[in-house]
Amino acid sequence: MPTLLSRISTQPEIAEFLRWPGDFELDRADHVEPVHLASGARLEGFAGDGSGGTFFFCGEGGDERAVLYADSEGSAGLIAVGLRELLQLLFVVPWWRDCPSFTEAESRAAASEFLEDMPDLADLRDRAAAALGLDLPTESEALQRLRQRSSQASQDYILILTSEGTPYEPLFGE
Repeated sequence: MPTLLSRISTQPEIAEFLRWPGDFELDRADHVEPVHLASGARLEGFAGDGSGGTFFFCGEGGDERAVLYADSEGSAGLIAVGLRELLQLLFVVPWWRDCPSFTEAESRAAASEFLEDMPDLADLRDRAAAALGLDLPTESEALQRLRQRSSQASQDYILILTSEGTPYEPLFGE
């Protein structure tokens, strides 16, 4: 059975939706600098964004592993447990980085800018989600899950800048 990642890479409509508005590209898996997890667990970059951020799987396993996001400015944090959960976030709240307080008001403000440029966003999202067999949470559920994940700042998910031995800052300023 093909993995979600392979299904995305072979379905241009889904890959394009994730590229924009999701700012998630499978061909940008290299991070801007050498990093590792404080726990010593495996860290595998699998996608990136246009600003130099990277999505990493943490630990051993497949696409059910925890997903850590690191931006290019020295902040990182856990944002999902498993690729399916990450994709749900990217489909429902692709502007998640503009929601530091995890509120629907922040999300609506960010969404209005996206919807001006992409009025058919909901239709494109629904088609892409259906093609992957994803059930989508509500906006509120996606933001609550992101809040919960980002607060799990255990040693397992602390990203270290290898050259300096210093930890990245929390992604949401916790």
